[in-house]
Amino acid sequence: MNKIFTKENPVLDYLAIAFGAAIMAIGIGAFLVDARVVPGGVSGLSMSFYYLTAGVLPIGLLIWIINVPLYIWGVKELGKQFGVRTFYGFTLNSFFIDFFRGDIPGFSFIRLQETETIINLRQHDFLFLIVAGAALIGIGLGIVFKFRGSTGGTDIVAAILHKKFGMKTGTAILIVDFFVVSLAGFIIEFKDLAGDRSAMTLTLYAFFLLFVSSRLVDAIIDGFDYARAAYIISDKSGKIAEAIMNELSRGATALKARGIYKNTEREIIVTVVTLKEIGTLTNLVRKIDPDAFVTVNNVHEVLGEGFRRRI
Repeated sequence: MNKIFTKENPVLDYLAIAFGAAIMAIGIGAFLVDARVVPGGVSGLSMSFYYLTAGVLPIGLLIWIINVPLYIWGVKELGKQFGVRTFYGFTLNSFFIDFFRGDIPGFSFIRLQETETIINLRQHDFLFLIVAGAALIGIGLGIVFKFRGSTGGTDIVAAILHKKFGMKTGTAILIVDFFVVSLAGFIIEFKDLAGDRSAMTLTLYAFFLLFVSSRLVDAIIDGFDYARAAYIISDKSGKIAEAIMNELSRGATALKARGIYKNTEREIIVTVVTLKEIGTLTNLVRKIDPDAFVTVNNVHEVLGEGFRRRI
């Protein structure tokens, strides 16, 4: 295969970041801006200014303008970890938002937010419109993060707050997003932009949007559940391990342990199987030792022989 498509080549990373930024931009520009539901962060702050100024400047341009000083601040405070990929990520995201909304000179004919499907959803299926927008943002941002990119904004502020005040990154992002969504709700109420819905309703939709998109970001980065790790405690651990290897063709690891209640030495068998194999595994264990103690945990990422390779 051509070297340009290998994981080690940054070209693939930059293409993936661009793809993720485009997906995220569709979610914001086509689904959310005219619905008056903000996604938090710099995008939400830019949307708030957009509503306050009656659209004097395009959304994407506002996002870029706000991101640039944050980016410079981040580089000054944190060094080059917010380097080329961050600038590239938020610049492309800003461009794509204005591109898909038809705000780029020469591309005014695009305007995805005015397509029949989007208008129909906005009028008749508002909840699905918000869920779809949240999904696009979550998937797009997840792809950007997966390929070591960033869209700047809240990430930079959170990292600086963590460095200066020891605040947890997740807590910092939550505080910033809460402030942005609340500000947007106030502006929508002040400017009487809610339409048929109240500003409070739109604010609650925004918090729901944050939850859905953040879960999808985690899913893209960590991987969707597709495997299970089983921990098996049994006096017949040798037979169980042999059955796992022979009948499931899976590896198993024996961990030395000591039972506290009886103060006896024993082995814990650890194995990872696919979702389809978990039923077979539990049946095998039950046949060999009905008294075995088994716990099963979700596994998001598996690197090794016998499992499909994940990016």
